Amino acid sequence: MTEGEDRPHPEPEVRAGHAAAADEAKAQEAARADRARAPRRDMTAALGVPGGPASWRRAVPGAQVALAARDWADARWSSIFRRGTAYAVDEAVDPELIAAANRRGRGGEPPELVQGPMMKAPVWTWEVPLYFWFGGMAAGASFVSLACDVAGDERSARIARRVALGALVPSPPLLIMDLGRPERFYNMLRIFKPRSPMSMGSWCLTLFGGLGSAAVGADLIGRHREAKALGAANAVVGGYLGSYTGVLLASTAVPLWARSRLTLGPIFVSTATLTGAAATRLVLVATGLPPGHPTREALGRVESGAMAAELVLSEINHHHLGRLAHALEEGAGARWYARAKWLARGGLALRYARRHLGPWTDHAASVAFMGAALCFRYAWVRAGRSSAADDEAVARTARQRATRYERASEEIRVTHHR
Repeated sequence: MTEGEDRPHPEPEVRAGHAAAADEAKAQEAARADRARAPRRDMTAALGVPGGPASWRRAVPGAQVALAARDWADARWSSIFRRGTAYAVDEAVDPELIAAANRRGRGGEPPELVQGPMMKAPVWTWEVPLYFWFGGMAAGASFVSLACDVAGDERSARIARRVALGALVPSPPLLIMDLGRPERFYNMLRIFKPRSPMSMGSWCLTLFGGLGSAAVGADLIGRHREAKALGAANAVVGGYLGSYTGVLLASTAVPLWARSRLTLGPIFVSTATLTGAAATRLVLVATGLPPGHPTREALGRVESGAMAAELVLSEINHHHLGRLAHALEEGAGARWYARAKWLARGGLALRYARRHLGPWTDHAASVAFMGAALCFRYAWVRAGRSSAADDEAVARTARQRATRYERASEEIRVTHHR
């Protein structure tokens, strides 16, 4: 056919066949749409039963996997290590050379360009910091109940035990909400692993709730001696409950948490003590404990002392972190951290000015301390997420070049080696 010559048109029969096929396709599509919109659809499986496997049998009885030797013998080692390649060596490699290569990989400065992401950031949401806060409050209230029993203030001890149990009530739902399904909490109780903070924390939460419920029940039926014994045992368990959350964070590979392992536990215990003391003190005041009562005054001093200890430990840890403290200085975690510090300082100022401004400042200081503890919990969790996303920080942590102490130790070692 030459250029410019008209192309032949299809025959009328062909055009009619195409039109009929198009009409049939449209009709089938309309029928499928009608069936999809129907209130009851036919869900009969094409093969087998709904939700079950389809029928299957081996094509040839006893057949082996194609292109693979029996027992996968040809896939045990990569081909680059076979004899006859440049990677294969006849003599054994000196173990010291391997150890030296490992030491070089763990030390020294990381490369200028760190190819990330180096690790997966934690996916914890708002439930976890709130769980940490309530669990710490319950632990701190158990400390208060034991102290009141020792001091002979049985009324305050009974109220402190109820505060501890009440603060514990939201903890299991918050933990289950974070896990996603209730049975996951039960599954964590199927094993007992002392080396796992998560496993021990689940068992501790369960044991603390049982002892606390039994102690409150003994108070209600007038068995005060048994209530004191159960409260003392609960305070011992509360020591782990108040600190294991900090240990849990420190046992991860997140740079900020991993390099705060020496202080996170004491920091969380300090905030647990102050929240438990503050919550118990406010409840005691609401139930009629008069101003000037020894327990009321003592709890105020405990709050202030625990808050001051938390601030001091945080500053020491912040100085030690060096480069890793960046996560507490910028971003969402830094904003929570700043709020916590301002609330803590404001609470201490109110506690100091109570003689001039009246007793209401004591209550305001307790509320400020509890708010500071909650902000500290959110700050640590959010800052940890930012730290995990910092590829250079992850690389420096893996090479033990992250904190001020590690860099100084490396410089001293290199100088001594020279």
